[in-house]
Amino acid sequence: MTDQTPRTAHEWLKVLAQYREPNTWRSWFELAVTLAPFFAIWAVAWALLSVSPWLSLLLAVVNGAFLVRLFIIQHDCGHGAFLSNRTAQDWLGRALGVLTLTPYDVWKRTHAIHHSHHGNLDLRGIGDVTTLTVAEYQSRGWWGRLMYRVYRHPIVLFGIGPSYMFLLQHRLPVWLMRSGWRYWISSMGTNIGMAVIIGAILWFGGWAPVLWIYLPTAITAATIGVWLFYVQHQFEETHWSKDEDWQLHHAALEGSSHYVLPQPLRWLSGNIGIHHVHHLYSRIPFYRLPEVLRQHRELAEAQRLTIRESFASVRLHLWDEANQRLLSFREARMMLKTA
Repeated sequence: MTDQTPRTAHEWLKVLAQYREPNTWRSWFELAVTLAPFFAIWAVAWALLSVSPWLSLLLAVVNGAFLVRLFIIQHDCGHGAFLSNRTAQDWLGRALGVLTLTPYDVWKRTHAIHHSHHGNLDLRGIGDVTTLTVAEYQSRGWWGRLMYRVYRHPIVLFGIGPSYMFLLQHRLPVWLMRSGWRYWISSMGTNIGMAVIIGAILWFGGWAPVLWIYLPTAITAATIGVWLFYVQHQFEETHWSKDEDWQLHHAALEGSSHYVLPQPLRWLSGNIGIHHVHHLYSRIPFYRLPEVLRQHRELAEAQRLTIRESFASVRLHLWDEANQRLLSFREARMMLKTA
């Protein structure tokens, strides 16, 4: 099947609907081929502690990529895209949340908010990377500007931030503290599950497996995950608009990138780089996203972001409402001087 004429974002919905049904056997297979190497690498890393902790650390870093893939499966569960049985899907998501350090029901709710508000300048704040417009940044005092610069610095965004988010922030239902017992149970249940795992590791191996394997695996996965989320939305020609001009499906398609990765990285990241399609139709299982691109060349060519281009996006910090693009602090300063 090939595309004959360009389609609008709304028209793509009817096309993408045909890819929404998960294949139960394929879903369980994808889970198995992710869990098996994850636990196998864990076991080998533990065995190597008596030989060289540094070899264990190296394997833990590698295993972080498999933990990212487990998070993508949890992510699909949250979107109702992994299994046809909703109850089994949710409990699988909760179980995986113990491994990914992410309370499933809390994340499911905040991520749904992200999908429903993405690209809306009037509804920022939950599930997104804080992004100011040029005018908002200019209106802040020196302290506000400094804090925003600190927040957007790569050391904070991709160094301190991921560890803080997954090790500390996720221990409480942040943003949903007063939204009911369900989210507290999700957070506390995940915390208890993590405590049981860490307690078992300490009982059988002491602190060495925690410090050399458990934490490095989790931190590596968190860092990769935050990086992927950043480049999927923070690129020069992304989409932001005021509420009166905002349209959900247009923002989903135009405000999400197609992160072009080599095949091994596509597999490890669960095809999440095909993010423009995912945002437009989140019920498509991750293993069917490449099928969409193969059959619809227009989507394969849309919003492409290479690895080199993604590194350049790190210097973009402010949204220019007039020209509809992200700018660096330097570009914004030069623009204001010439205005």
